[in-house]
Amino acid sequence: MCQNRLPSLFRTIALIATMALVTLPAKAETPNAIWGSLLKTYVSTPPDEINRFDYAHISDTDRERLVSYLDQMQKLDPSKMPDDEQRAYWINLYNALTVKVVLDHYPVKSIRDIRSGFFSIGPWNDELARVSGKDLSLNNIEHDILRKRWKDNRIHYALNCASLGCPNLQPEPFTAQRLNEQLDHAARAYVNHPRGASIRNGRLTVSSIYKWYAEDFGNSDKSVIAHIASFATADRAAELNKISDISAHQYDWKLNAPDTAE
Repeated sequence: MCQNRLPSLFRTIALIATMALVTLPAKAETPNAIWGSLLKTYVSTPPDEINRFDYAHISDTDRERLVSYLDQMQKLDPSKMPDDEQRAYWINLYNALTVKVVLDHYPVKSIRDIRSGFFSIGPWNDELARVSGKDLSLNNIEHDILRKRWKDNRIHYALNCASLGCPNLQPEPFTAQRLNEQLDHAARAYVNHPRGASIRNGRLTVSSIYKWYAEDFGNSDKSVIAHIASFATADRAAELNKISDISAHQYDWKLNAPDTAE
């Protein structure tokens, strides 16, 4: 008689286990998991090696995930994080806010077309986030936090302003564990690309970043060239060592979208 009851008992146990699994709440995505997934899905590297973000084809679900990511990030207190974790936090927040503001105004040909007032150019002074009770703009994050606190000129290779002339939007989040490796990688990728530095007939043209932020690179042509050479390939560094001054600066403000060509 007990043997006849066993199959029924097993079925009951299996049913209870199945119901428990079904009713378990889904594990919430961590901020880095959300941002990493979005970058992996929408960032591509075409033959010209300038990363593009596919603003035109982001799904409604992923737009909501980006909003969720930014909400989660703004609820954190970066001042309680270890040093490298703070830097990674601010870099990721800056880049995600930039993607979000472009999406909010898309289609645009350039981020500079996003204006909050008649005389404004670009969204950099608009307050886009609130962290630890303080409203912040992209300029606040870049100049008042990242540049002011860490004084690391590699920051310029990590922040992306949604433009072809800018260092690449990386296809992964910055993390505390790999921060220096990621910053060095971003610097090498930029200085060895023509939009970072190019030499023609002995004349050196560099990105306008080195003019806009000259103080971060030593405030002289010599120091800028030395900085670029420190991340350049051996052949490029040898060429740079023969040059004493910068002939021109360049920057392409066209949007870093897949349908945009240099």
